[in-house]
Amino acid sequence: MPSHSSATAQLRAGPPADELFSWAMTGVITVVAFVLRLWRVGQPAALVFDESLYAKAGFSLYRYGYQGTWTGDTPSIDAAVVHGDVSALTPDGSFASHPMIGTWLIGAGTQLFGMDPTGWRIASVVFGALLVLMVIRLARRLSRSTLVGGLAGALLTVDGLSFVMSRVALLDVFEAFFIVAGAAAVLADRDYFRHKLADAVENTPDAHFDGKPGPFVFRPWLIVAGSMFGLACATKWNAVYPLALFGVMVVVWSINARRLAGAGRAAWWSLLSDGLPAFVSMVVVSVGVYVASWASWLATAGGYDRQWGATNAGAWMVRHFGTGLGSLWHYTVEMYKWQTGPMASLSHPYAANPWGLPVVARTIGVYAETGIAPGSQGCHAGVGDACVRVITGLGTPLLWWGAALAMVVGLVWWVVGRDHRFGVVILATCSMWLPWMFVARPVFAYYATTMIPFMAIGLAIALRLALGVSPDWRRPSWRVILVAVYLVLVIADFVFNYPVYTGQLLPTSHWMWRMWLPGWI
Repeated sequence: MPSHSSATAQLRAGPPADELFSWAMTGVITVVAFVLRLWRVGQPAALVFDESLYAKAGFSLYRYGYQGTWTGDTPSIDAAVVHGDVSALTPDGSFASHPMIGTWLIGAGTQLFGMDPTGWRIASVVFGALLVLMVIRLARRLSRSTLVGGLAGALLTVDGLSFVMSRVALLDVFEAFFIVAGAAAVLADRDYFRHKLADAVENTPDAHFDGKPGPFVFRPWLIVAGSMFGLACATKWNAVYPLALFGVMVVVWSINARRLAGAGRAAWWSLLSDGLPAFVSMVVVSVGVYVASWASWLATAGGYDRQWGATNAGAWMVRHFGTGLGSLWHYTVEMYKWQTGPMASLSHPYAANPWGLPVVARTIGVYAETGIAPGSQGCHAGVGDACVRVITGLGTPLLWWGAALAMVVGLVWWVVGRDHRFGVVILATCSMWLPWMFVARPVFAYYATTMIPFMAIGLAIALRLALGVSPDWRRPSWRVILVAVYLVLVIADFVFNYPVYTGQLLPTSHWMWRMWLPGWI
């Protein structure tokens, strides 16, 4: 058992004291990430991939408070929407396969900047940059190292998948931000709770809980965490898995903190004294936020399934919770049936094997314009070749492969060296990866958008360990040189693939230079 003074010191531990410098570093990296993602975000001037769903749905939310129906031929409607023509939108409610928060955010951009490509993509740009910011702060707090925070943020800045998903109007970058923000709030709560216990220990006569459980601590950061995870679930349902994981972490860390403070066996009372309030702060608050995200749908009459409760007054949910919440429950069941029914029976050329997600075994085609003849649009392809404009959701390969290796090394380091930092990032990554093994529906590479923030943090921690205890930056050792070379190669890899992240004109042969694996084509 640690001495009273050492136990208090452990409870007092927190992030580095270089707060001003760390925020300056965070700001610089975030601005770089924002500028990279914003540059020419309006190109291509088209509704790419599932933007045809979410951009139009987002605009519709601000007009009616729910998703209306766009009548007519989809390609013709999309061509008109690109030029700002929204005359095909009608107030008839249409079915949505996901909750509304991400769609609301996409729609906000159309209200601020207009119904055009920049308008429906700008929210993704903003949240993609904020995701980098949140990763920096989370990594710094978890690792107790500003260098690790900076490395993690820089790595995410040049990740191709995060970059592409930050430049299209899809939901995953919003979900990733809210999940990382929720995790960051849980880590902030861990420090806050331990510091409060340290205060309590110092105020006891023997500077020790002496086998007693210790005081109740109100924990506001858990309410923040519950709100963030609620917003994540209100973007995509699979955020419920990291919510459950971090909820369990809160309880485990609470028991360990009280034991460190001298509670002994009484620390198990934390299951009630800390676990129940944490359940309310995280799970109940998350449910409340999720329901609140449907407020506009509940306040209107024309949304899809909105009148189900009024026409099914005898249903159990309607009798106990009213027509509005009864209709919402029915709608939720319909969404679940669709995700596990029709979606499960579909095949897709870009479907990915879930096992390959962490190593970029498959990509996702976001946009493609092929067969551009030499001389057209500035194409300079050689004889027998043509040009393409392609946007591919491809994680920067050297980054992802390094991160996957770091996860394996980190697992050993966690189990053998009891390094909880790797435990957090590995479990968080698995909570967003392993559930896809058990679904029958197609899985796509861009689902890994929520995984790479934690993988980047794990890689940054591994790189910091590789540097050694006290690296001399003026006279770099071979360790420093190897890490520097790796980082330069990752950046060069991103630059090399930049044309296929942004839809630039390339000879088909040059595009193939970048398709290293069969699953990338």
